[in-house]
Amino acid sequence: MMENKLHPTQSFERISSLDGLRGFSLLGIFLINMMSYESPILYYNPQEWWHGTDQSLYKWIELFVQASFYPIFAMLFGYGLVLIRNRSIEKGGEFKTIAVKRLFILLIIGIIHAFLIWSGDVLINYAVFGFILIFLLKLSGKSLMVIGLSLLVIPNLFFSLYLMIITLVSSQDMSMYTDIMNLTKSMEVFSSSDYWNITVQRFKDWKIVNGSSNVIFILFSVVPLMMIGAGAAKRKWLQRTQGERKKWLSILILSLPLGLFLKSLPVFVDSNMAFKYIEQSLGGTILSFAYVAIIALFMSYKWTGKLLKPFTAAGRMSLTIYITQSIVGTFIFYGYGLGLYSKLTLGTSMLLAIGIFIIQVVLAEIWFMKFKFGPLEKIWRYFTYGKNI
Repeated sequence: MMENKLHPTQSFERISSLDGLRGFSLLGIFLINMMSYESPILYYNPQEWWHGTDQSLYKWIELFVQASFYPIFAMLFGYGLVLIRNRSIEKGGEFKTIAVKRLFILLIIGIIHAFLIWSGDVLINYAVFGFILIFLLKLSGKSLMVIGLSLLVIPNLFFSLYLMIITLVSSQDMSMYTDIMNLTKSMEVFSSSDYWNITVQRFKDWKIVNGSSNVIFILFSVVPLMMIGAGAAKRKWLQRTQGERKKWLSILILSLPLGLFLKSLPVFVDSNMAFKYIEQSLGGTILSFAYVAIIALFMSYKWTGKLLKPFTAAGRMSLTIYITQSIVGTFIFYGYGLGLYSKLTLGTSMLLAIGIFIIQVVLAEIWFMKFKFGPLEKIWRYFTYGKNI
């Protein structure tokens, strides 16, 4: 009798371009997160915080890295959910049951991560909005992509225009400002306090970013990207990278210059709130499309695909690496660890992030010589599928 019970993706079933993209995005995410581990980034104006060489370096990070890697993660989340749905249908399993269990476990991991390790967690939002995405997957691939792109561009475009008008007509300074009181408090707590006081501050920081006033903005920045990724999965864009080279090249040609232009506005023109919002909501996402296209094109050729093999290994255990980065990063900088909060230069922090990521990649390669799944991936899959792994 044929065994139809649903099981997690095996190593021979994996899509290398998908894992390569996950691994690539993990590096960019770590570079940005490192600034949050080591400084009160929520409360300062980076144009005033960094000086000298660090100020110049920050501009390049803002241009090429800031807000351009989390969108990739969100799109891949939607892509992966469609793959699970497809396999569930093929095996005769109940997709919604599996998806709900999977998202619920991710939510628990996200809560632990956000409140006990680092406040900048994205897993909670991915899990919560993933429940919405489940009911949208009945749409066709084209519909998902068109609606997702519309929900991403139209609201953000209108709000960008609103901020532009306010900036032009308002007599008030619309530049970014430093919150001295919260900055001082954050510096004091994270640099020298114990674990409990840091946890209390961690919760406050999480609430500032994810509070009710920001929910609508988070919704329109995450769900549309998940829909775009899900639409691409239904059309198998990453499974057929060789046959989609012209499409990926077109995306690259369109999105690279536009993304860089929009992201350059607060870097080289004016760091007002309008340009900063455009950079974050539109420029960063559009540039992420270009990065996805570059990786897809690289993976479509054997000789260039081999260059991305380390990223592929990292992508296979992306959850483990993401959480581990937070554990290591906060230990290095927080008071209950090495206590280096705000004591390193930006350049040193970036080199540290790259060094840690290289170590993670090497350890991932060694791990997969013996095991099929990463440690946290194994736990996630166990509670999703049970013993059938």
